[in-house]
Amino acid sequence: MPKSKARKKAVYTPPQKSQTVKVSPRWLAPTMVASWIIGILWIATYYVAPNAPFIGDLQNWNLLIGFVFIIFGVVLSTRWR
Repeated sequence: MPKSKARKKAVYTPPQKSQTVKVSPRWLAPTMVASWIIGILWIATYYVAPNAPFIGDLQNWNLLIGFVFIIFGVVLSTRWR
Protein backbone atom coordinates (compact mmCIF):
# COMPACT_ATOMS: atom_id res chain seq x y z
CA MET A 1 0.00 0.00 0.00
CA PRO A 2 1.48 3.41 -0.93
CA LYS A 3 2.27 5.89 1.83
CA SER A 4 0.48 9.23 1.89
CA LYS A 5 2.54 12.31 1.37
CA ALA A 6 3.29 14.38 4.44
CA ARG A 7 1.82 17.86 4.52
CA LYS A 8 4.35 20.58 3.99
CA LYS A 9 2.49 23.37 5.73
CA ALA A 10 4.34 26.10 7.58
CA VAL A 11 4.18 26.00 11.35
CA TYR A 12 1.97 28.72 12.84
CA THR A 13 3.86 31.58 14.40
CA PRO A 14 1.78 34.15 16.30
CA PRO A 15 2.18 37.78 15.27
CA GLN A 16 4.68 39.85 17.20
CA LYS A 17 3.19 42.01 19.92
CA SER A 18 3.86 45.68 19.44
CA GLN A 19 5.81 47.37 22.19
CA THR A 20 3.86 50.62 22.00
CA VAL A 21 0.94 51.02 24.36
CA LYS A 22 -2.00 52.97 23.00
CA VAL A 23 -3.05 55.81 25.27
CA SER A 24 -6.30 57.73 25.17
CA PRO A 25 -6.21 61.46 24.49
CA ARG A 26 -6.46 63.57 27.63
CA TRP A 27 -9.74 65.16 26.54
CA LEU A 28 -11.58 61.86 26.06
CA ALA A 29 -12.51 60.91 29.63
CA PRO A 30 -13.71 64.37 30.73
CA THR A 31 -15.72 64.78 27.53
CA MET A 32 -17.26 61.34 27.96
CA VAL A 33 -18.32 61.94 31.57
CA ALA A 34 -19.50 65.48 30.83
CA SER A 35 -21.65 64.17 27.98
CA TRP A 36 -23.32 61.64 30.28
CA ILE A 37 -23.96 64.26 32.95
CA ILE A 38 -25.33 66.81 30.48
CA GLY A 39 -27.66 64.20 28.98
CA ILE A 40 -28.99 63.09 32.36
CA LEU A 41 -29.40 66.66 33.61
CA TRP A 42 -31.15 67.69 30.37
CA ILE A 43 -33.73 64.92 30.73
CA ALA A 44 -34.14 65.51 34.48
CA THR A 45 -34.63 69.25 33.94
CA TYR A 46 -37.28 68.53 31.34
CA TYR A 47 -39.22 66.35 33.76
CA VAL A 48 -38.83 68.69 36.75
CA ALA A 49 -39.58 71.94 34.91
CA PRO A 50 -41.32 71.17 31.61
CA ASN A 51 -42.47 74.79 31.22
CA ALA A 52 -39.03 76.37 31.50
CA PRO A 53 -38.44 79.10 28.88
CA PHE A 54 -36.11 77.22 26.55
CA ILE A 55 -36.88 73.64 27.46
CA GLY A 56 -40.66 73.99 27.25
CA ASP A 57 -40.49 75.10 23.63
CA LEU A 58 -38.86 71.86 22.49
CA GLN A 59 -41.46 69.57 24.14
CA ASN A 60 -40.63 65.87 23.57
CA TRP A 61 -37.52 66.72 21.53
CA ASN A 62 -35.86 67.21 24.91
CA LEU A 63 -35.77 63.43 25.36
CA LEU A 64 -34.01 63.02 22.04
CA ILE A 65 -31.47 65.71 22.90
CA GLY A 66 -30.76 64.11 26.28
CA PHE A 67 -30.38 60.64 24.80
CA VAL A 68 -28.11 61.94 22.05
CA PHE A 69 -25.75 63.30 24.70
CA ILE A 70 -25.84 59.99 26.58
CA ILE A 71 -25.26 57.92 23.43
CA PHE A 72 -22.40 60.23 22.44
CA GLY A 73 -20.80 59.48 25.84
CA VAL A 74 -21.22 55.75 25.28
CA VAL A 75 -19.63 56.00 21.81
CA LEU A 76 -16.69 57.88 23.32
CA SER A 77 -16.34 55.20 26.00
CA THR A 78 -15.60 52.62 23.31
CA ARG A 79 -12.51 54.67 22.34
CA TRP A 80 -11.17 54.85 25.89
CA ARG A 81 -8.08 52.75 26.63
